[in-house]
Amino acid sequence: MKLTNFIGNEKVIDRLSKLMESGRFPHALIIEGEEGIGKKTLAKDIACALVCRGNDKPCGECAQCKKAIGAIHPDISEYIPAGTANSFHVDTVRNIINDAYVQPNEADYKIYILANAHCMNQNAQNALLKILEEPPEHLVFILATTELNKVPATILSRCQRHSFKRLDAQLIADHLEHVAQCESLRLERSAAELIAGLAEGGMRDALSLLDQCSGESDIDTDAVYSAMGLTGNRRTAQLLDYAVKKNTDEA
Repeated sequence: MKLTNFIGNEKVIDRLSKLMESGRFPHALIIEGEEGIGKKTLAKDIACALVCRGNDKPCGECAQCKKAIGAIHPDISEYIPAGTANSFHVDTVRNIINDAYVQPNEADYKIYILANAHCMNQNAQNALLKILEEPPEHLVFILATTELNKVPATILSRCQRHSFKRLDAQLIADHLEHVAQCESLRLERSAAELIAGLAEGGMRDALSLLDQCSGESDIDTDAVYSAMGLTGNRRTAQLLDYAVKKNTDEA
């Protein structure tokens, strides 16, 4: 199994790929890292690989993969509660548990993706802990969180943990250029690097910023500043720079 579509954090991705190839995938794993680095995307890719019937998993072509990609696979469930404290209620976890003991419909696994896992209230955490202690053979939980410190140690001890770091700006800029080429956008390298810097290591934010700039025929740094509403800030910074350098003519 190869998770080749994920950008960045190659060592972690390689460990996960080897784990799936070994046939000893854990019943529960937790993916932690800051917002916008692709945790939920990775969780979906893992789920797709686990249900895939092709040879090179995930193949993206078999019926199981197509259902997973289209978010209609009966054995893959995703829960995304509001990212606020105690917004993940015990009733939701109880419903998950009741369904989890039922045999899979089509795949070898029943997979539950729980985003914002740190938002479970105390009762929800206790309910989840019970099934993590004695999970059915077909069960896989994938938890995602931005605040690992808020997930109880009792749950963490029963999950295999994978930590993701913010992405390198040059890596983001390279990917933005690739996306721009696929979308027939003319993106200057300096603009790609500017967007990457503004995204602060988050690929999702970078792609959103690129989309905001896509109305321009040529995306240069001026187009980025304009789309972000930062043109005034840029001019103010230039003025201050001239003042510091005592360059009154330019000022």
